Amino acid sequence: MQPVIAALGPRLHVLDTNVILHDSGCIRNFHEHDIAIPITVLEELDRFKRGNEDINFQAREFLRQLDELTGDALSESGASLGPGLGSIRIVLGGELDSRLKASFFQDSPDHRILNTALALQKREHPRPVVLVTKDTNLRMKAKSLGLPAGDYTSDKIESFDKLYTGKRILEDTPSEQISRFYENGGHVPLDLAPAIDRPLPNENFILRNGSKSVLATYRAAERQFVRVEKTTTYGISPRNAEQSFALKALVNDDIKLVTLVGAAGTGKTLLALAAALECRQRYRQILLARPVVPLSNRDLGFLPGDIGAKLDPYMQPLYDNLTVIRHQLGENDPAAQRIAEMRDNEKLLITPLAYIRGRSLQRIFFIIDEAQNLTPHEVKTIITRAGEGTKIVLTGDVRQIDQPYLDALSNGLSYLINRMQGQPIFAHITLEKGERSALADLASELL
Repeated sequence: MQPVIAALGPRLHVLDTNVILHDSGCIRNFHEHDIAIPITVLEELDRFKRGNEDINFQAREFLRQLDELTGDALSESGASLGPGLGSIRIVLGGELDSRLKASFFQDSPDHRILNTALALQKREHPRPVVLVTKDTNLRMKAKSLGLPAGDYTSDKIESFDKLYTGKRILEDTPSEQISRFYENGGHVPLDLAPAIDRPLPNENFILRNGSKSVLATYRAAERQFVRVEKTTTYGISPRNAEQSFALKALVNDDIKLVTLVGAAGTGKTLLALAAALECRQRYRQILLARPVVPLSNRDLGFLPGDIGAKLDPYMQPLYDNLTVIRHQLGENDPAAQRIAEMRDNEKLLITPLAYIRGRSLQRIFFIIDEAQNLTPHEVKTIITRAGEGTKIVLTGDVRQIDQPYLDALSNGLSYLINRMQGQPIFAHITLEKGERSALADLASELL
């Protein structure tokens, strides 16, 4: 038996502004279903169309797409989106729904969008009308009034539990297979390691049998496994298997894209920075960037000083990691002094991510910190700017997101890992063990 919704034909989706700012191409992802754009959404997009941020690009791009459509988007039938797709229409505002008047006393764009969806629900009955918004609170308000509402899920990964970790632990591996990794320089052909089933390019393995163990990574181009040893990189020594895997990928020139995911204190940014300094002679510049997420939902304007002073609090974690490396080396060590020289001549540059847009990324070791606060489109924009000889490293904690319309399943970092796994120039590792301090680990576990 067909579901009731399917029997009633194509649904009508009412889009919130945040869906369009997240993905300007969203209107092509609703298949045969129709789309309604409340006039309030166009008013909000008008405020976002000027500027150089990603949301400004999304607003402009969507308005261009809407303008290019043939047909009357203001008519009841709307304008066709193309073969196999539904139509899109712009819906003017109307009298406020009595349920909204009784429930919410404040007039706001959200409530006007909700009012438009409620009016369409009455007008289109029995056709299903669904509000699509990335605002959790607005979804709850809609449902409380009997209006179906959902998130925009086109670029969401299926499940966080299924997100690729970049590592497998194989217990009870035959001893003779482990022993092979300590012969012939640590290289073992694929056919001599039958315990490892269908390895992915640059996937990492912990092989164990009682007291015997070995760390290995798979090199698909050579169809062989390579033993991973713990090696010090620019004063930083790995403290666990995952950190060893991460450093191995970070210093490998054949791997052009690396993602590191882990909670605070697992060493993501520190490892990436140490590897960049170790490989500095192969690159024209080392760039460290992070998205600027306003503190407590307040804009940069509330901070005192010029733009440099305003941005310092956001960049401080990157400076802290440089300080850790200098202390590990010793202040009088030439390698520590070289860090200051690289900063002075801008061979090593720390900057907000917004300042990178438009630059040519040729032979750059590019580290993007807090990448979980980027949308899938922002991540794509950054990576597609990579020129010849550039390596890009994204670090972040997908469970610690500061953007209101992103979550563990829809952020750009999770999306990237999910889409890139298995590619020969990509490596990922999830760092699990905190190494900041015993106190930090205890607080993370108990509090």
